[in-house]
Amino acid sequence: QGNADYAFFQHIIASMKPNSGRSAILFPHGILFRDQEKDMREKIVSADIIDCIIGLGPNLFYNSSMESCIVICRSKKSADKRGKILLIKAAEQIRQETNMSYLDPEHVLAIAEAYNKWEDVEGFSRVVGLDEIRGNQSRLSIPLYVETQSDDGDQRELPEVLGEWLQSSNELRASMDDLFEMLDEFNDNEE
Repeated sequence: QGNADYAFFQHIIASMKPNSGRSAILFPHGILFRDQEKDMREKIVSADIIDCIIGLGPNLFYNSSMESCIVICRSKKSADKRGKILLIKAAEQIRQETNMSYLDPEHVLAIAEAYNKWEDVEGFSRVVGLDEIRGNQSRLSIPLYVETQSDDGDQRELPEVLGEWLQSSNELRASMDDLFEMLDEFNDNEE
C-alpha cells in the first residue's frame, strides 16, 4: 500500500514473456530514488531486467509539470548488457515554450541514437554497472551517474561579472525612473 508505482512496475515485469519480453514504462521521476521504495527497487535492480532509464524534463504532459522518466526493461539482456544499465539524461533534449515542453523529432533521434549505441557520452549518457548502483542504495537517479557537462570556456572572474551586473542594474534603474517620470506627466495631464 502507498507504492502504486512499484505495484504497476511489478505487474508489467510479471507480464513480460520470460525469454523475449520487453517493456517501456513512463513513470514519475521519483520512482528512481524514493526511500520508501528502496527494498523493491533493490530487488528489481538485482534481477537485472532494467535495460535503460531515460530521464525526461518537466512540463511534457498537458496539465502536469511532473518530471518523468522512461524505464526500459528486458526479460533477457544480451551478454554484453548484463549487469549494466544505460542511463540517458535527456532533460535537455526538449524544447520549452511558455509552460509546456516538447520532444521534437531531433530530440527523439538523439535519444534513440544514444540508446542504440549504448555507450558513455559525456553529460548525456552512461553505462553503469549494478555494483555501482547498489553502492548508491540502488538509487537510479540519473544525476548520480551522468554528470552535467561543464563549459569551462565560459569561466569569468567575479569582479567582471559583478561589474556587468551593476551596470545593467543602473541602466534598469534609470529606465524605471524615466518610465515613472512619464507616468507622472501622463497622470498630471489627465487631471
